[in-house]
Amino acid sequence: MAAVLEAAGLTKRFGKFQALRSCDLSLPAQKVIGLVGPNGAGKTTLLQLASGLRYPTSGSITVLGRSPRDDAAALLPHVGFVAQDRPLYGDFTVGETLELARRLNPTWDHAYALARVQRFRLPLDARVRRLSTGQRAQVALALAVGKRPELLLLDEPVANLDPLARLELLEELMATVADGGTSVVLSANALADVERVCEYVVILVDGQVRLAGDLDELTAQHTFVSGPVDRPPFGDGWQVINERRAERQGTWLLRSVGATTPIDTGDGTQARNATLEEIVLAYLRSADKGARS
Repeated sequence: MAAVLEAAGLTKRFGKFQALRSCDLSLPAQKVIGLVGPNGAGKTTLLQLASGLRYPTSGSITVLGRSPRDDAAALLPHVGFVAQDRPLYGDFTVGETLELARRLNPTWDHAYALARVQRFRLPLDARVRRLSTGQRAQVALALAVGKRPELLLLDEPVANLDPLARLELLEELMATVADGGTSVVLSANALADVERVCEYVVILVDGQVRLAGDLDELTAQHTFVSGPVDRPPFGDGWQVINERRAERQGTWLLRSVGATTPIDTGDGTQARNATLEEIVLAYLRSADKGARS
C-alpha cells in the first residue's frame, strides 16, 4: 500500500531558525500515526506543510501522492486538518458552521456531520463562541471528518480538554478510522493518548526524525535495563540509546540492532521491554546530551 505521506530532505526555516532539518519520512496509509516530541520539535510545522499552509524551504513532501504546493486544488478535498487553536467563526451557530462547510467542500457528507454533532448533544442554534472548549473541539473535528477525507491531520486534538472529553474524542477518532479507512496523523504531548490510539509513532526532536515505526515493533526492539552501576558492557547487537547512573544503580535504554544473545542478568540486572514513555524520554535525553557535548 502506498505511503500516505512521504518526505525527502524536508527542511523548513523561519529566518535563522530551522523548524525541520533534512527529514526523511514515509508514513503508512490507513493507520493512526502519532507525532511525539517536545515543544518546538517541528510537529506543527510538519502538519502545516502536509496541509499546504506552509511550503518547504528545501526538500520535498507529497501527501496522497500529490504535492500540497503544486496540486493543492486536487489534494485539499481529500485532506482534513484541525489546527491546535481550532479556528472557528465565533458568531456562527453550529448549524451555520456546518452549512458553510457543506457549500465549500465538494465531498461534504452533511448527514454524517449533522449526526455527529447531534450525537454529542451540540445544539445547532448555539453560537460557537458560547460553546465549551470540548464542544468547540468536537465541532472542529466534525468539520474535518465531514469532508470524508482520506487523510486527517490533527494538531494536539485533545489539548485543554477534560479527561472525559479527551476520552470521547479519542474514541470517536478511532471509530472514524475504523468506519471509513481514513488515515490519521496527530501530534500529541500526552503519551498515554498516543499509546491508546496510535499504531505508528514518529519521534521528532530538534526538527529531526529520531525514530519512526510501528508501536508494537518499537517496544519489542527496545529494552529497559536496571542493575549495578559497574555491570559489564552489553553484548554485540545492543545499541545504548541512553544511560543514567547513580551511586550504585544504573538504568539503560537499549535498542536491538541484530542482537543474538539476551541481556545477562546473572548479577541481579533486570531487563524488560521498554514502554513508549521510556523510549521517547531516552531519545530526547540522547539528543539533548548530543547537543551539549
